Amino acid sequence: MEADKIKESIKRAAQELFRKFGYHKTSVNEIAKKAKIAKATIYKYFDSKEAVLHVLLMDYIKVSVDDLIHSNVPEMDEEAHLNILIMKTCRLSYTVCNEFIGWDFIRESANSQEFLKNLSNELEDMLVSSFMQLSGLRKHETYAQRLRFLIKCSKSIVFSFAFTSVSDSDVRKNFVSFQKEILPYLVKAAMTV
Repeated sequence: MEADKIKESIKRAAQELFRKFGYHKTSVNEIAKKAKIAKATIYKYFDSKEAVLHVLLMDYIKVSVDDLIHSNVPEMDEEAHLNILIMKTCRLSYTVCNEFIGWDFIRESANSQEFLKNLSNELEDMLVSSFMQLSGLRKHETYAQRLRFLIKCSKSIVFSFAFTSVSDSDVRKNFVSFQKEILPYLVKAAMTV
């Protein structure tokens, strides 16, 4: 196997296992077994299980951000577009936590919370950069700061209700509440000069 194929095999195996069992309950041995390689081979390509997760998430996020930014959205004003973008971003953040990492591990591990914070900051940087590159938008630093404010506030709110929700039903209710009762005000605040 060539290096790229081996890395892809490791990533595919890890992704499947992380989604099925969560990050915390998946061992490097299980990833190696699923990828049909030796455990030492994983460490030849990745420093740790966390590094495998990070690469998986960044791949997933890059594709998702590109889809968010460049999806065909009917003509709408900037405020409506930001509302949609922020909701999709919040859902993306939730999906990453729910499908790849697992909420039990996130709630119990200080390391996972630091990892999520760093990942969340990378997502924020990608979103701001991508959104600012769109044609027709104001491209000054103040606008980027307001957009960053909007994303940070939204992330904080979404993570707080995700951490405190008991069931998926609670999460859905909180998303709806956030979308209808909080997000419009955040967007208006971020757009106000």
